[in-house]
Amino acid sequence: MSMNTPATLLDDPEEWPSFGRPCGGAGAQAVAWDSQIVLEGMHCAACALTIEDALRAVPGVERAEVSAATRRARVVWRPGQVYPSQWMDAVRRAGYRAMPAMDALARAQRQRESRRALWRWLVAGFCMMQVMMYAWPAYVALPGDLSGEMERLLRWASWVITLPVMIFSCGPFFSSALRDVYLARVSMDLPVALGMAITFVVSTAGTFDPTGIFGKEVYYDSLTMFVFFLLTGRWLELRLRDRTAGALEAVMNRLPDSVERRGADGRFTRVATRRLVAGDTIRVLPGEAFPADGRITQGGTHADEALLTGESTPVARPEGSRVTAGSYNLQSPVEVQVEGTGAETRFAQIVALMESASLQKPRLAQLADRMARPFLVAVLLAAVLAAAWWWPTDPGHALMVGVAVLIVTCPCALSLATPVAMLTAAGTLARHGVLVRNLQGLEVLAAVDTVVFDKTGTLTRDGMALKAVHGADRDALSLAAALARHSMHPASRALAAAYADDGRWAVSDLREEVGQGLSATARKGCGAARRVRLGSAAHAGVAAPSGASDDASVLQVALSEQLPGGRSVELARFDLTEDLRAEAPATVRALQRQGVAVQLLSGDRTGAVRRVAAQAGIADARGECTPQGKLAALQALQSTGRRVAMVGDGLNDGPVLAGAHVSFALGRAVPLAQSRADFVVLGDSLALVPQTLLLARRTLRVVRQNLCWAALYNALCVPLAVAGWMPAWLAGLGMALSSLLVVLNAARLARGLPAPAAEAA
Repeated sequence: MSMNTPATLLDDPEEWPSFGRPCGGAGAQAVAWDSQIVLEGMHCAACALTIEDALRAVPGVERAEVSAATRRARVVWRPGQVYPSQWMDAVRRAGYRAMPAMDALARAQRQRESRRALWRWLVAGFCMMQVMMYAWPAYVALPGDLSGEMERLLRWASWVITLPVMIFSCGPFFSSALRDVYLARVSMDLPVALGMAITFVVSTAGTFDPTGIFGKEVYYDSLTMFVFFLLTGRWLELRLRDRTAGALEAVMNRLPDSVERRGADGRFTRVATRRLVAGDTIRVLPGEAFPADGRITQGGTHADEALLTGESTPVARPEGSRVTAGSYNLQSPVEVQVEGTGAETRFAQIVALMESASLQKPRLAQLADRMARPFLVAVLLAAVLAAAWWWPTDPGHALMVGVAVLIVTCPCALSLATPVAMLTAAGTLARHGVLVRNLQGLEVLAAVDTVVFDKTGTLTRDGMALKAVHGADRDALSLAAALARHSMHPASRALAAAYADDGRWAVSDLREEVGQGLSATARKGCGAARRVRLGSAAHAGVAAPSGASDDASVLQVALSEQLPGGRSVELARFDLTEDLRAEAPATVRALQRQGVAVQLLSGDRTGAVRRVAAQAGIADARGECTPQGKLAALQALQSTGRRVAMVGDGLNDGPVLAGAHVSFALGRAVPLAQSRADFVVLGDSLALVPQTLLLARRTLRVVRQNLCWAALYNALCVPLAVAGWMPAWLAGLGMALSSLLVVLNAARLARGLPAPAAEAA
């Protein structure tokens, strides 16, 4: 589906899932669609703002977010009011090209554009060397050594060789500048194109009329060197961005475009992945990613599930085992029966979060975007004033001073400083099993001085084990299982796993009080409705038996029935145990070594909380906290000036996670689409929390270094250009190097997660 895709195909509802997902409803009946597109022809923050304005002006487009760093856009639109071809046409009218982000042809188009950019660079480099060869005699010749005829011949030769550079190598700059002029706007290509055009016109005038006002000197060597340096910088910048911030796109596009599917005749034929439906049988070859969730029906292999679980070790997947979309088949061909596709898979949820994060604009990036257009206008004015100042002395030199100012002050480095570092860090975290839901969270996390942990499912293992049952008959056990299967709390999951729900109890009007328990109306067969509760003794309305709390490692869950008079009678009591995660003590020590205070807040009994805190090395722990109590404790810390991060299981800590400055949701059971945390840890390792904190601090240092470099570069180079001490070729070299240095500095974040200070072992 390329730029030439017929509108009828682009507007076919069956094609929409290939580059988006519905927001409520399904297919064409969805309330809105959230689509992702790849953009071509944009180079800066001003371009991103222009595309956003063009998309938002289309009736039926509810939201548009464009990232200059990833060159992607997110468009939320209503099918009843607008179609993709219409808002993509708005992008085209703004002077850019849009393609579906998940389309193989779009990736092929980008590869072709990359090859064309390489050819432009090669042509500019070859012509630059030839022009320098012709310019050299004018630099070294003594007065009288070079005749007028020879000087004119060298100028004409330089002019001829410069033409391919202007027509072919500089073509994208001029087309972008003409588009800006036509639409009465300013982008970063306009000053650059003006500088190229002015230099060529002045040199051409000096070639055709050596005795005229501009005949004193020609600048073909400066022009070709400037173009070559600029294209070199952009080429290297593009390659580096593909390896750093582009890591996010590599993860998002890891599903194969096609897969072998068994037909009615039993033969396998290759079909588009988006055509798969539940019940299909597919064959996945070694090295391919599984395109859908399913079960292996023939063969066995090992799978790489690092993106889904954070675990880098290959996992054995014999015949009969389940495989997940996005994981890689590492060993041998297998046949898989498809059970879930598209938005139903966990991989789709992960991609949705990553796409959302990649298009977010952190606070510093938003500031840079707002400054881009005014800064470019100021650049044009500064160039005009500099040229006017020098004009009485030497008109030719005056114009070249203006060109140097135009080139050297282009704010490319400023617009890249923040987003490229943030996206590189997000890509690094994604490869290690941490999803960034909120890109701004990286900046906030870097300033955190207090980390608050929940206990159950966070510091302790996600699962619990049933240790003992008191006073329960078969009906009570069946009722407990029927209630427990409606909750994701570790205690409920343990009860649901221990006792199968035999279907004898019908549960209705169920409510869950976070951290306390469940209440519901239960009916057995045609019997009377009974109001029942499952949870802590306080929630169940029964008294804790004396001596039952002696063992702080035991969590007690009570099942009770509420009688008409308001009194509750206990039906059963369950003793559950939980274990501290092996890495919890080391994680706490790593945070404390970073100068971070660590606390524990839990709704569990004080004795159990203190036991876990002592094992983990946490001195400040508080138990028997209601969700409101946790939030109040968090707000009390914030009122003292603390910057607080909350780490919970993502299931029972929603208000607290939302109330913290920044938050982590830990555990594989986290429903990604509903999680309110800024970071989602896909695996089971707490060690990723201090590592993410270290990377966030390193990221903010890199952002500050980039911003300081961009400011220092302009502070040093602008006065030199205005004073006439910086030729155009040197200005082009400085501009290219400034952007390249910003991207190279951000590339350091792609090396991997920083390791906390080594343990004594």
